[in-house]
Amino acid sequence: MSLARVTTFSLQGVEAVPVEVQVQLSAGLPAFTVVGLANKAVAESRERVRAVLSGLGLSLPPKRILVNLAPADLPKEGSHFDLPMALGLLAAMGVIPADELAHFAAMGELALDGSIQPVAGVLPAALACGERELGLVCPAAQGAEACWAGMTEAVAAPDLRALIAHFQGRQVLAPPAPAAPLAGEARGPCLSEVRGQESAKRALEIAAAGRHHLLMVGPPGSGKSMLAARLPGILPDLTPYEALEASLVRSVAGGLEGGRISARPPFRDPHHSASQAALTGGGPKARPGEISLAHRGVLFLDELPEFPRPALEALRQPLETGRVTVARASAHVSYPAQVQLVAAMNPCRCGYLGDAARECGQAPRCGEGYQSKLSGPLLDRIDLTIEVQPIAPRELARAPAGERSAAVADRVAAARAVQRARYAGIGIATNAEAPVEAIRDGFAAEALSLAESAAERLALSSRGFTRSLRVARSIADLAGTAMVARAHVAEALGYRLRKPAAG
Repeated sequence: MSLARVTTFSLQGVEAVPVEVQVQLSAGLPAFTVVGLANKAVAESRERVRAVLSGLGLSLPPKRILVNLAPADLPKEGSHFDLPMALGLLAAMGVIPADELAHFAAMGELALDGSIQPVAGVLPAALACGERELGLVCPAAQGAEACWAGMTEAVAAPDLRALIAHFQGRQVLAPPAPAAPLAGEARGPCLSEVRGQESAKRALEIAAAGRHHLLMVGPPGSGKSMLAARLPGILPDLTPYEALEASLVRSVAGGLEGGRISARPPFRDPHHSASQAALTGGGPKARPGEISLAHRGVLFLDELPEFPRPALEALRQPLETGRVTVARASAHVSYPAQVQLVAAMNPCRCGYLGDAARECGQAPRCGEGYQSKLSGPLLDRIDLTIEVQPIAPRELARAPAGERSAAVADRVAAARAVQRARYAGIGIATNAEAPVEAIRDGFAAEALSLAESAAERLALSSRGFTRSLRVARSIADLAGTAMVARAHVAEALGYRLRKPAAG
C-alpha cells in the first residue's frame, strides 16, 4: 500500500480553507473512488485524471485507488481539485517524488489534452500558502496572479507533462513574474463633458470626497447616468491593501484577468432586472454579488424603483455594515461589501412629473406610487439626494465646457488625505465610516447647534442626523477648513432634506 498527500484549498467566501488530498493505492479489485463530501464536479475529476494520464502514456495500476478529501465534513466543489488529485496519484505511483509535493499546494483544472486550465480563487489560495510557507502549483495563465501573495515559490505550468518534468528535475519551469499594475489606467469619461448641472456636480464632488451614498432624481435625459459614469474619474486610486481586497473578490468570481491588480475603484452598474442573489450574492454556490464585486468602489443602480423590492431591501444591511452574509442550507459565507451607492431614478413612472406639458394624466398620484417602491429605511441610508433638472437645448448648445475631472480629482484626493490622517488611529479612511464621536469635536458650537435643532424640528432619525454630520465634515474638508462651520451644516442639511420628487 502506498499513500501520497497534496494540499489544496476549498473556497468559503474570500477565505481559502486548506484541504488535504490523500491518495491511497492498495490491493484489491481495480477501482477509482473519491470520498470526502465532493460535489459532482469534483467526483468527475477522476475521469479527467484517468483520461489525461492515459494520454501521457501512463496507465493506472491495477489496484484500488481511493482519494480522500480531508476534512471529510467540509463540502468540496469546483474543478480545481483535478490537479492536486493527479499529482497525488502520480506521487503514489512513484512517477514524481512525494517529498517535493509536501512543500506545495496545487489548484487547477485538467483538460483532456493535459493542459492546465485557469480556475477561480488562485489569489486567496496564494495568500493562504504564504501564511503556511508553502509554494503554489497553478495554471500558467494565473502565475502572475499567484505571485502577488509573495509566497515562497510559485510554479505555473502550462500542462501536466511539463509539471512532471519539473518535479523530476528534467526541465525546471521558469518562475512566473507578477504582472505589473496597470499603468495609466483610464479614469473614464471626463466631467467637463457635462454642460451646466453645477449643483449636481457639486453634490457629486462631495459624495466622492467622503464616499457618501448619492441619489439623483430627475426626468429622462437630464444627465443622471452621465454624471454617475463620471464619478470614477474623480475618485482617488486605491491603496495597495484596498486593491488587494477588491482583487480577492474578483479572483473568487473568476474575473481577475491576466493576474493584474488594478488600483482604480471598481464600477458596477447592474441592470434593473437583477435578482436579489445577483445583487447581494447567493445562488447554488453562494457566489459574490454585485455589491461585493463593487467592494471599495461604486455600485450604480439606474432606474432604482424598477429593481425588485426584495433585492433593494437586501442592500440595507450591507450598506450599513460593509459586509454581506449569504446564508444557505449548504453554505454560510461572508463577503466584503464596502461600496459607495449611487442611484438614479425618474420622479414617476412616465418620468415627467412637474412638467405640465408632458406629465401623464395620473399626476401627482403616479409620483407617489412610484416613489413608494423605495422604503423609508433604504432612503434613510442615502446621504445626499439631489434633483437633476434638464438643460434647455439653447442653453446646452451654448454652455461652456465644465471643469475637468483631473481638477476635481485633486480636490477630492486632498480631502481624502485629510480624512486618512484624521482617522489613522481608529482604522477607517473616510468620513462615511466615521462614528459621531470622531467628528463631533471638529464642529463649531453654532454649527452643532444648527444640526441638533434641525434634527429635532424635522424629525431626523439618529442615522439621518449622523449622516448629515458626516456630509458636513466632508464639505469642510473640501473647503480646507479644520472646523465645520454653520454654512457647511446648512448645505449638508439641504442635500438631506430634498424629497425624491420633481414638482
